[in-house]
Amino acid sequence: MSATEIQTHLQELQLERALAAIEGLDRDAVYMADLEDEIAAVKGAYVGAAVTEIALLRADLSGPLAG
Repeated sequence: MSATEIQTHLQELQLERALAAIEGLDRDAVYMADLEDEIAAVKGAYVGAAVTEIALLRADLSGPLAG
């Protein structure tokens, strides 16, 4: 999954959290904890994917590092 796809999923989860607050579901501690855990996991995946994509782009542009 690309960083862009993961970012879209993260935005959807953040929207779900906002809608949960509007609908009063933010009082459901189990649901909110599960949602927050999923948001945290997807944030981590997004950062990892973005860093990997940046590193791959740098390698494509510059070639292997030689020291």
